[in-house]
Amino acid sequence: MKNIAALALISSIALVSCKKETTTVTKVDPKTGKTITVEVPADSVAKVSENPAIKDSAGIYTQTFKLEKGKTYPLTTYQRDVKTMTDPQGKSLNGTSESTDEMTFTVNDIKGNVYDLTLNLIGKRNSQTADGKTIVVDTKLPIPKEDDLKMIWNINKALTSNKLNMKMDTKGNVLSITGFDAVYTKVSNAVGTLIKDKNQKESVVASLKQSFNEKVLKDQFNKNLTIIPKKGAKIGEKWTNSENADASGAVKVTSNYVLKSVGNGIAEISVTGGIPKKTEKKAQDKITHSLSSELVQDGIIKFDQSTGWITNQKINVETTQIETISDGKQSQSMKSVSKSSVMVNPSAK
Repeated sequence: MKNIAALALISSIALVSCKKETTTVTKVDPKTGKTITVEVPADSVAKVSENPAIKDSAGIYTQTFKLEKGKTYPLTTYQRDVKTMTDPQGKSLNGTSESTDEMTFTVNDIKGNVYDLTLNLIGKRNSQTADGKTIVVDTKLPIPKEDDLKMIWNINKALTSNKLNMKMDTKGNVLSITGFDAVYTKVSNAVGTLIKDKNQKESVVASLKQSFNEKVLKDQFNKNLTIIPKKGAKIGEKWTNSENADASGAVKVTSNYVLKSVGNGIAEISVTGGIPKKTEKKAQDKITHSLSSELVQDGIIKFDQSTGWITNQKINVETTQIETISDGKQSQSMKSVSKSSVMVNPSAK
């Protein structure tokens, strides 16, 4: 009897020890679209601080930043474009281009609710493939032998290995970015080794200043680092942002966001939208010229729940443009399709 009792006790202990602890995760049911709570093994859930950067109050999640002094956070952007052009005879031409910009943010100090950050510009890579030939300009590789690529490499090389100072508050508002003048000087000196004409050199630097300045970077980081609205969002809630797709502002790109889930240490947001199909027609001397265009996007953005920092993004964008000329009896069309993948921290899962 004692042996049987002991065996029963050991069996019950074994059962208890084998039972895994679980925790709950809030997400959107893809079948019904309703918010559900599911149980998952506790050991599969990433550890989240007791007071995370992305947290809920009465079911409404808000995003802030809780970065640590001395730590470095990655922000590598990668874009791949595959463009196919089809002529009126049905013949297609394909081309692929890729670009990678590697940067990191190091937290130097935290004063009140403001972070003092060093923005490290680490590397830049561009490649183009057409007709079976690939051209690469990479700051981590030696300068290309082709004369027309040397200028691009020199400018990119001068841009990298630089540091900018950035102030950002805990809500993700970029307050200032400084240190551009030293970068402009470095680029000017690099360009001077290839261009002797003063006006040409100044033109190159002026062009750089238009695309690489405090306003451009502030707009980029304000848009990409914080996605959840300031007022917060519930699981399954949708919100929309739009931005100009052309200089006139006549065409807008719409991005529809949905907070899909918060759990396992990750806040996941889905993205859809684009530019609705639009056709423009012009007629002259019985000849009609029409141009239709459309842009569709969809993807996922993930943020670390503890820090609020973006961990991964993958958004697919497809742009279709059809140009047609018709005399009323026959017509010819040229079609262009561009498929792009826009990623942030692509090595992260």
